[in-house]
Amino acid sequence: MDSKLEAIVVPVSDVDRSRHFYRALGFRLDRDDTAGDVRIVELTPPGSLCSIIIGTGINSAEPGSVVGVLRVHDLSATVAELQARGAVPSPICYLPAGSDCVSFSDPDGNKWVLVEDVLSS
Repeated sequence: MDSKLEAIVVPVSDVDRSRHFYRALGFRLDRDDTAGDVRIVELTPPGSLCSIIIGTGINSAEPGSVVGVLRVHDLSATVAELQARGAVPSPICYLPAGSDCVSFSDPDGNKWVLVEDVLSS
């Protein structure tokens, strides 16, 4: 079976606050649709083929319960850009295998781990 991951649902408590947070980080807004009590906001990280979906009426998971992984080409540059855009990344964790990482959280506590792509650096 050939398949591609299209999107993951990230539970949030305030859709507009989270939409603003992810847009400030450079995520592209792909859609923001409302039908009745359901609102779907789809955002895509720069350079990614997979999106995140935030909204109302689409998921019963608790806000802050998701951990996602983003692969980046230059971890130090990405940390500096995140800080400039208002995120608060952790210090770089230097791993023995050379795949260093950093994490940051959205306003609800959903955690994002950034891993440096050692093959492209």
